[in-house]
Amino acid sequence: MTPIEHKLKILNPEARKNISKLLVEVEKGIDLLYELATRDEKTGVYNHKFFQTIFEMEFDKALRGRQLSLMIIDLDHFKRINDTYGHLTGDKILKRLAEILTKQLRKYDIIARFGGEEFFIVYPNTSISKAKKVGERLRKAVENDKFMKKYNSTFSGGITEYKKGDTKSKMKERVDKALYQAKEAGRNRIKTL
Repeated sequence: MTPIEHKLKILNPEARKNISKLLVEVEKGIDLLYELATRDEKTGVYNHKFFQTIFEMEFDKALRGRQLSLMIIDLDHFKRINDTYGHLTGDKILKRLAEILTKQLRKYDIIARFGGEEFFIVYPNTSISKAKKVGERLRKAVENDKFMKKYNSTFSGGITEYKKGDTKSKMKERVDKALYQAKEAGRNRIKTL
């Protein structure tokens, strides 16, 4: 028996019941606060702040010899979609993209919305070749989704992996450069660096 349970035992049954209800509500509140602090409200995936925490943890593991790959995704011509169909439709596209990606990712991959129409995916303990296979599966799933096709919505992506001597900044710069190579090569594709 915990100290709290022991103390609750001395209270009358009605007081115990009320305190137990209150503790359940406090626990629900803590869960809600955690969700609000770590999740993007539009898409439901992790937010950029939580991504930074996870990426730092996984980067530290990479420094100790574990593989790590990083992917950035950017919706193609998203400004045009917002200008043509409106921001509410743009929000629906972002939400659908997040649903497709989340469904296709492995349990231990971490997806986060960076901002706007950009998303990061951390692939722990994963080589760049495996990350590219997963990335291609994601790209094809988005390209073939009925809702996304309706708006001609695709994405470009860049992937890199941890290299000895890397910093988090170097990895992010390299993955961003790979993304721009994918865009320059015609969009709706993934490039690796």
